[in-house]
Amino acid sequence: MLHNHGEGSLWEMLLSNWRSFIAFLIGFLTILVCWINHHLVLSYIQEVDSKLFWINGFVLLVVTFTPLPTAVLAEYIKKESHHALAFFGFNYFMVSLAAYSISAYILKKIGKTDRGLLYYHTLLYKYSIFYTLFVFFVCFLSVPLAIFFYVILFVVFAFPKEFSMMLRNRKITRSRR
Repeated sequence: MLHNHGEGSLWEMLLSNWRSFIAFLIGFLTILVCWINHHLVLSYIQEVDSKLFWINGFVLLVVTFTPLPTAVLAEYIKKESHHALAFFGFNYFMVSLAAYSISAYILKKIGKTDRGLLYYHTLLYKYSIFYTLFVFFVCFLSVPLAIFFYVILFVVFAFPKEFSMMLRNRKITRSRR
């Protein structure tokens, strides 16, 4: 939210609210990454049922919640950095849970021959649930370390196909040993 703290010009107000712009960018990129992952997983759907709609509704809830924790993070990062980042991180935990839920449901519904990389996407999302829970607690110990861990998670979610292929290739390499 933009705040005008005086009689200054528009440019002064915009510059003094740089945290809001950063929060908007973080929120947008988070929603974009959710959309990329959602599109990737939905490409495996062969048929739709009511349960999938409800799971997809959970995904929608989590994604539409994203602007609130990013705004809270921007507003409170200086005052209560541990709590603000934890609130933001809780959203990443919920995104991981939602991504896993829809991916696991679709994986269960499709035939074994049509899975492609979906098994590895689902595995990636499963790992991310534990990862985000761990980083949530790191927020209370070290804000810079937690931010670093969240950036790593963001990169993995931004390129889910590539990281899923890395998981698959790693399993293939291990099975050859």
